[in-house]
Amino acid sequence: MGLVVKKTVSKVKPSRRRRDALLAGTEAPFIHELYHGSFSLYTHPSIRIRHRLSWRRRGEDLEHRINELEKSLGSVSEKRASERRGRVKAQQALREALAQSESHNSHNTIYPMRPIGTIQSCFSTRNGTPRQPLLVSLARASLVFDPALVPPASLEGLEEYSHCWIIYVFHLNTDIEKLWRKPSQSKLKAKVRVPRLNGERKGVFATRSPHRPCPIGLTVAKVEEIQKDKVLLSGVDLVDGTPVLDIKPYLPYSDSIQGASVPNWVQEDCLLAVASVSFSDVFSSSITSCWKRIEKKSLYGSADEFKSLITQVLSWDIRSMSQRNKPQDTSDADSTVYHLVLEGLDVSYMIDNESNILVQDVSLPNNLEGVAET
Repeated sequence: MGLVVKKTVSKVKPSRRRRDALLAGTEAPFIHELYHGSFSLYTHPSIRIRHRLSWRRRGEDLEHRINELEKSLGSVSEKRASERRGRVKAQQALREALAQSESHNSHNTIYPMRPIGTIQSCFSTRNGTPRQPLLVSLARASLVFDPALVPPASLEGLEEYSHCWIIYVFHLNTDIEKLWRKPSQSKLKAKVRVPRLNGERKGVFATRSPHRPCPIGLTVAKVEEIQKDKVLLSGVDLVDGTPVLDIKPYLPYSDSIQGASVPNWVQEDCLLAVASVSFSDVFSSSITSCWKRIEKKSLYGSADEFKSLITQVLSWDIRSMSQRNKPQDTSDADSTVYHLVLEGLDVSYMIDNESNILVQDVSLPNNLEGVAET
């Protein structure tokens, strides 16, 4: 009977020599034992140590990369902060330089303002445009905004107000080009003639004369409707083409001042009122043909409404002070014909010594600039 020899797998731990060989890189004995089953692969301490060392090296590499990134990020942040500090210092220096320059040359300081819109008014020329707002309730205009400067959302909520303030430029002043381009050659007229005082002079800042050191006007108008990029207004005293700088809602609780005092000559409302306004038969026949030419573009719904506008405008003596004070012979008093241009139509009228106005005719002139405002 022969002997049966059974080979058993040793469960002993690998010797220190094998571990040292593993660490030193001489793994031949280790590989030999691996293939001859002298130890378990998953329980061998050498494998565990190697994995630990590998993960430690990876952790150290990752930590090193994180430190480098943090240093790089800190460097970029410091550069941005330095640039920001530089810009702030430059802006402060610029403001200080401008302040010093303005203190020495305050008269040369310019604040450029760009119009945000333009008025399309029933008043084609300065002649006949009311001297004050709301005197002619039928006086209509459209404020058309520049879409590049005023988005439609800017007008949201304005329809909730009944009136608005309008800040504009007296662009038709005869001296405006000289005032802006050569201010040193433009002399301020400290006093102006006041129509209500029959030519008596008052300080320019005690009046609402358009001829001012800075030709900016302020008026109020009724808000009729908002249409996308424009506002429909009434009661205006603005001539067609007026550049608008800004509008603001009218606030009765702050804009209406109870107990405000004014000079006596301002309170006399009837100084420029006329006695009556009537129309000739020629006008009645002419308005029918003229209205067909303008009704599609007109701010008014009918010829009768346009006629009412003429009545309201001429209810005040719109003639200049020199025209009113011009000596006239009694026999020749009714011969002077005056002109008023509304909605592009030339309205001719006469006024007698008793301030009675007769509207003679209406026509569509070929050249509005050639219409004499005698």
